[in-house]
Amino acid sequence: MQMTNAPRPATLDDTSSVSRLLTRAFADDPMMCWFFPDPATRPAGLDGYFTTLFTRQYVRHGVCERTADAAAFWVPPHAQDKAVPDEETLRALVEPLGDRAESFRRSVEAAAANTPQEPHWYLAVIGADPAAQGRGQGAALLRSGLAKADAAGLPVYLESSKESNLAVYGHFGFEVLEEVRLPEGGPALWVMRRVTGGRRRR
Repeated sequence: MQMTNAPRPATLDDTSSVSRLLTRAFADDPMMCWFFPDPATRPAGLDGYFTTLFTRQYVRHGVCERTADAAAFWVPPHAQDKAVPDEETLRALVEPLGDRAESFRRSVEAAAANTPQEPHWYLAVIGADPAAQGRGQGAALLRSGLAKADAAGLPVYLESSKESNLAVYGHFGFEVLEEVRLPEGGPALWVMRRVTGGRRRR
């Protein structure tokens, strides 16, 4: 079946293609480069990382959607405890992360400590294959998830470690709440929030 830009649910059958496209999408992401510092092994590490996150966490507890060349993993309000990798997922990530596994665990704990208490939707992962960027597939996935949050009258949260993406999210109504530095000299994370309907503060 030919894929289009229209979002559709991502299932376990999509694991390989979703992991490959996210591997390409996050190849230069500051946080992923910190967790996988060796460029030679980074693609394999990222593939294992996204495969694990998808199959053990987000496809089970979240709302996962994809287009031909992009994917997004959302966590709805009833599953807020799954916004960051749980213990089972952390154990499974030891292999792809290697000697960075413990640093990753501490970063997850730091992120969990800042989890918003209000009911919300959380955008855990979104990425498009660089070869397909500019074709609107990431935007279509973003709009799809935001529509679900708006229908429920709930805000949306995300964290970005790529400063150049802040303006993109700002276009969709997100505002930066704070800048968080990952432990052990890790990169910055910008925590962003979007209110229902994307109404921005004046």
